[in-house]
Amino acid sequence: MTTVYPESTSIVTSAGGLMSLLDEQEKELQIHALLKIYEFIDQLWPEISDDVTKIEVMYEDRAFPERELAALVVSKVYYYLGEYDEALQFALASGTKFLQDKNSSFKETLIFKCIDTFIQQSSERYINYELEPMDERLSGVVEGIFQKCYANKEWRHVLGIAIEAHRLDLVEHILNTAKNDDLKPYVLELVLTVVLDIEFRNRLLRLLLSSFLVEAEPDYFSVGKCVVHLNDASVAAKLLMKLSSQSDDKNLLTAYQLAFDLEDSAPQEFLNSVIDLLPAPTSSNAEGEPENTQIDESSPISRIHYILSGEQTVKYHREFLYSHNNTDMLILNKTKDSLESRNSIFHNAVTFANAFMNFGTSYDNFFRENLSWLSKANNWAKFTATAALGVIHRGYYNQAMNILRPYLPEEDAPSSSVYSEGGAYYAMGLINANHGRGVTEYLREQLKRSDDETVQYGLILGLGLTGMASRDEGLYDAVKTVLFNDNAVAGSAAGISMGLIMLGSASSTAIDEMLQYAHETQHEKIIRGLSVGIALIVYGRQQEADGTIEQLNADSDPVLRYGGMFATALAYCGTGNSKIIRKLLHVSVSDVNDDVRRVAVCALGFICCKDSSVLISTIELLVDSYNPHVRYGSAIALGIACANSGSNAALELLGRLVEDATDFVRQGAMIAQAMILTQHNEQLNTKVSGVRKHFEQVVNEKHEDALAKLGATLAQGIIDAGGRNVTIALQTATGSLRLSAIVGLTVFLQYWYWFPLTHFMSLSFSPTALIGLNQNLDAPKFNFVSNAKPKLFAYPPKTVQPAAKAVQKVETAVLSTTVKAKARAKRAEREKQAKETGDEMKVEKKPEEPEADNNAMEIDEEKPEDVTKSEPAKKEEPKREVLENFTRVVPAQLPYISFNANGRYYPVRKFTGGVLMLIDRESDKAPDLIELNRDAPTPQASATDSSEQEAPPPEDFEYPFDDDE
Repeated sequence: MTTVYPESTSIVTSAGGLMSLLDEQEKELQIHALLKIYEFIDQLWPEISDDVTKIEVMYEDRAFPERELAALVVSKVYYYLGEYDEALQFALASGTKFLQDKNSSFKETLIFKCIDTFIQQSSERYINYELEPMDERLSGVVEGIFQKCYANKEWRHVLGIAIEAHRLDLVEHILNTAKNDDLKPYVLELVLTVVLDIEFRNRLLRLLLSSFLVEAEPDYFSVGKCVVHLNDASVAAKLLMKLSSQSDDKNLLTAYQLAFDLEDSAPQEFLNSVIDLLPAPTSSNAEGEPENTQIDESSPISRIHYILSGEQTVKYHREFLYSHNNTDMLILNKTKDSLESRNSIFHNAVTFANAFMNFGTSYDNFFRENLSWLSKANNWAKFTATAALGVIHRGYYNQAMNILRPYLPEEDAPSSSVYSEGGAYYAMGLINANHGRGVTEYLREQLKRSDDETVQYGLILGLGLTGMASRDEGLYDAVKTVLFNDNAVAGSAAGISMGLIMLGSASSTAIDEMLQYAHETQHEKIIRGLSVGIALIVYGRQQEADGTIEQLNADSDPVLRYGGMFATALAYCGTGNSKIIRKLLHVSVSDVNDDVRRVAVCALGFICCKDSSVLISTIELLVDSYNPHVRYGSAIALGIACANSGSNAALELLGRLVEDATDFVRQGAMIAQAMILTQHNEQLNTKVSGVRKHFEQVVNEKHEDALAKLGATLAQGIIDAGGRNVTIALQTATGSLRLSAIVGLTVFLQYWYWFPLTHFMSLSFSPTALIGLNQNLDAPKFNFVSNAKPKLFAYPPKTVQPAAKAVQKVETAVLSTTVKAKARAKRAEREKQAKETGDEMKVEKKPEEPEADNNAMEIDEEKPEDVTKSEPAKKEEPKREVLENFTRVVPAQLPYISFNANGRYYPVRKFTGGVLMLIDRESDKAPDLIELNRDAPTPQASATDSSEQEAPPPEDFEYPFDDDE
């Protein structure tokens, strides 16, 4: 029987009568009452809710003809009561009636509830297939929603639900059905930012990888992202071999661009694996000649080897940083002169600032020109000053031994100072960070020979840096041996180094060993090093790291809980996971230890580094916390999440902290300001000049606290890092997290306990240049356009030394009455002389006035000409500028960059920063190349090749330290 719902002709104001009709025996009366109740349910639900069970009984009666209507009425009552689970249950029982309801709010709410329930049950079934199957009515409603989305080509809505629900079949169906080129990159972004289940994420990546590769023209750069996250070196090697073997230029350039992208985003272990899987570089020998005399450097495989080793990228970065160095040394010299050099804190602060400002430029003249200042460094300050050479000469792989030779021991002869020797080994690690194939074995041999804890400290940090993410078991065991000696200094470095070597591996063996030893040792330094090392091991592992994180967070030792906060930050870095944010916020206000609370807040910066807006809205209350450690953590979190963004919202919050009553809070706030404002000028952000001036004021203020001065000096180095040509980049040009930057900031934060670790900040620096290369990996001269006003992205103006003012003699003031009296006396004298000589003089009487001053300025009484006519017309400021290859292009400038569509060179893909391969439309013509001043030797050249022109290393320079050992 089909029931017709009549339109109401009267208004019902009470449900009492209708509810009493439900007790009647006749079905027609019950149905009539039910229809009226449904018609006015939006107004009558409070009365009906008291007796809703009466309507539920009618639904349960299988003989009742309007069971679905009864279910719908009950559903709406529960909806208004806020009981959405029960409302959905009865809505599904009403069939399709709830989808036809006129109350849009009710309908939309339950549809969203359907989707949420579908996602929850599907994801649970993905983990456990033994669960009961999903309600067909629920899946039917969701399927109906999907069909509407398919019809309207709203693919992204379905993809979002499918990924959250762990429905791989739905994702595959959409990717195969939809003819939309933007969908796969969109899914890839969702997979890398939203999906937390590692196993499901890898299955999705495999699906995407196969989907990309079956295309006629695959997006190889998205493929590169997939293979890095899958850690599948074999696929990467096959792709590079396939592309490089093609005859056309575009495929070859794509191979080179893919190799550059892999080198930028992949860990060292992955790159080494790819290199090992590729064919060896081919020989160019003539037939019959010895096979090991010369390598064909022009072959594509040889060039790909060179790119993946990191040498090609760093070669051009060296050239860029050297040739475009815009360091304002006057700032550094003023700071040096303002700070007492005999205070080790200040001496170290200037050392760090110099290292940061000259990062990668090879410009070490500040040390050479301030020998007396440098000689005041003792012990660990000497260690730090020597290590600064590693920051200044970062990337000079082939010249590291020459640069550091004066500080290293000669064969069978000890070094002059264990502190400078240890610092030199540390510097070698900083020079070769994350690219240590050529130097790791040397450092390992030196570690076997050394028994001094200071030298071991430098060697172990150097090994951690060169072996970063290599997962080299032999190297790990060598460092572990030093750890078991239970020396506090060397052991603290060993914990960090073990974590660096096994970075991101989630090795249960390593974690168990380190955690066990942390419970056995009595040295807090060693425990802290191990806790940070464990955090490094679980980098990027998300849910796989939950067991380790919980174990650390539940430990009674606050130092291990401290490590648990870093483990949380690194495991979920960049995910913006709301559940993790809530946990960190809870620890930040509940833990009894200030160190743990401080790092819990710092960790928020790592979690939100891809979306700083989440952090800013979250941390606003913590900025005003009564606890100074929480306030310091808030500042550092803002610096990490908003690095280089110039965020005004973040700077507003930091503006409150730079005036804080606690010295170390001011320190953190200034460091954070510098991180946010790297490569910003007054045009990009009006706060820049005020912030810079504040740094200078703090340094010059005699009564300012030492910790605040340390922060101001570090901030000066960070804001002008790399000759004002680098930025703090936590993401690569392709959008992946930059492993070295995140690791560098993590270890840098340990400066709170041990200042030599401050140098790790340099790992987060990334040069910002457009480096365009042709198919021979040479840099041709070509132009491109920045469609913005030139001053918007110009270097900040350098400070000017104020000119000394000459002392001028001040003229004696003369009263006007005195001048008038002298004038009257002179006139009287003249009249007297005239009478005595009998001359008839007629004196014209004039008002008394002083004689004209001979020194008075002559004033032209004529009206000046119209200024607007005499001055040349002001030139209108250009709204764009033409730039050349090898030019500084800051991140904020990227959206304004365009290439000449008809020019000789055009990019193989969209420019997002870093190295860019260029297709040459006129490849038959000889290119006009940029000459390199800091060119490095090609690594494939043999030692006997006399034709190779190597850039001369810097002159030997040994610090004038006293031998205080």
